[in-house]
Amino acid sequence: MRKKVIGFTLVLLATSVVMTACSGSGGGGNAEDGASTDPAGSGKKVKLTAIMTKHPLTKPLAEMEWLQKVEDKAGVEIEWQEITADWGQKKGTMLASGDVPDLFVGPNVITDADFAQFQGLFQDLSGMLDQAPNVQKMFEEKPDTKRIATQPDGKIYGLPKYQRFWPSSASRLYINQKWLDNLGLKVPNTWDELYDVLVAFKEKDANGNGDPNDEIPMDWPGGIGGYFNAAYLLGGTGMTLTDGSPEGYFVEDGQVKNYLIDERYKSLVMFLNKLYKAGLINPEVFTHDYTKYQSVARGDGDTAKVGFTLGWVASDRFGEKLAPQYTSMTPPKATPDSGISWSYDYNSLNYGNNHIVMSATSKNKEAAMRFINELYAPEVGMQVLFGSIGPNIKDNGDGSYAVLPPADPNMDPGTWKWTSTMADHGAFYIPDSLKLTLGKDMQEVIGQSKPIEAIQIDVDNDVLPGMFMKYSTVDNSTMALNNTNVMNLANTSFAKWVTKGGVEAEWDAYVKETEKAGLKQNLEIMQKYYDEYKQNK
Repeated sequence: MRKKVIGFTLVLLATSVVMTACSGSGGGGNAEDGASTDPAGSGKKVKLTAIMTKHPLTKPLAEMEWLQKVEDKAGVEIEWQEITADWGQKKGTMLASGDVPDLFVGPNVITDADFAQFQGLFQDLSGMLDQAPNVQKMFEEKPDTKRIATQPDGKIYGLPKYQRFWPSSASRLYINQKWLDNLGLKVPNTWDELYDVLVAFKEKDANGNGDPNDEIPMDWPGGIGGYFNAAYLLGGTGMTLTDGSPEGYFVEDGQVKNYLIDERYKSLVMFLNKLYKAGLINPEVFTHDYTKYQSVARGDGDTAKVGFTLGWVASDRFGEKLAPQYTSMTPPKATPDSGISWSYDYNSLNYGNNHIVMSATSKNKEAAMRFINELYAPEVGMQVLFGSIGPNIKDNGDGSYAVLPPADPNMDPGTWKWTSTMADHGAFYIPDSLKLTLGKDMQEVIGQSKPIEAIQIDVDNDVLPGMFMKYSTVDNSTMALNNTNVMNLANTSFAKWVTKGGVEAEWDAYVKETEKAGLKQNLEIMQKYYDEYKQNK
């Protein structure tokens, strides 16, 4: 089978994994009556309400210089609800009540499944695009963005983002090279070699500070799939994940599969349980949050605490001081004869579903469209992603720009970005023609991606198209319900099996229960849409 080599030439800051929660009522229908006819710049700003699901590090939206300018130019004043946790738990109640804001902003803050379940609640934007020339330009220059936004019936409820610069994978494996050197060890190439290395990290005072008990040999955020999680190690079985495969779905030789019922996943769980029983995995792996996960890896001064882990880029994962101790590596093979792959995440990193959605109950739709149009201006897009011109971006005065280093020399660029702006969670478009020099961390990823960039991936037959596959309302609802049931079972089983064992004895019953919960039905649905996608590509 013909293989395509996927290389990395441009790179990225830290990516995060947090979606969030809402407090208070929306009020999209409570904005000032008649204000939608006020043109921008008339002197009277139209009041809008909006929910933004943002990263916990992100400063208040009112402090973002670029956002205030966008609101001014659009002639709007937005009352923001800023959400950093539990949005998934509260969203259903809000949507069911119908008391919603004018706008929702954030990655899949409203999903295609929500469009299917709460029909009539969200505005079809397909007939309003003449009011948003910047969005039209994005659709023309990047047709995939229109494909992502358009539902099977031709309606457009949510607009995507395009951020252009991101590489083909979000996750990289890191191992502490200084620890390896201290102990005379090499980077492990197999799971068995990894086990031996982690044992040495635990028993031989790898960080050399005289305390033999302060090393954490291995750590990850605690889940199964998604960015930075344990499923990435399935690359060592030859399995190619897509966008982190958070619900287990992947494609292999044109077949849609799910690793949650794959024997290779069973082998990985058994291996992780072996590590856990030996005390080689952070005992808090299933209880710490992402912030704790990050802070532990940043160690204590010059003393590192974590030996083997996953992250976006070393400076973000370990901080500027400890980052030089770590080296990136390929996924170790399950056995010496195993294939090898990684998680192909290009689409989800550079594109995004439904980053801004309008309520159908809004009384100020024209004003909301003015705001949306300004958000998608090219010079605004880079500020949504990297921060405002001035403190975060230098205007070179010749039509080109440069991302500035953090104002605080002790802060890494990834934290600087997420602290300063909406970053990846925003709604925006960065055209390929924009002249922007990227920051140091973006260049850093080039070198750290070398271990995986030569690994061959057949994008045509081993990568799930994800957001490009648009499902019918009925199938969307069916899959969403099934996925909830399947993941409840899978997450509980995974945590139990890693910490206490039992996967071998319980596997067959688990597979039957998972299929009964809807996984088999979802695979049949997805295969149908995947085949149609391939035929129409």
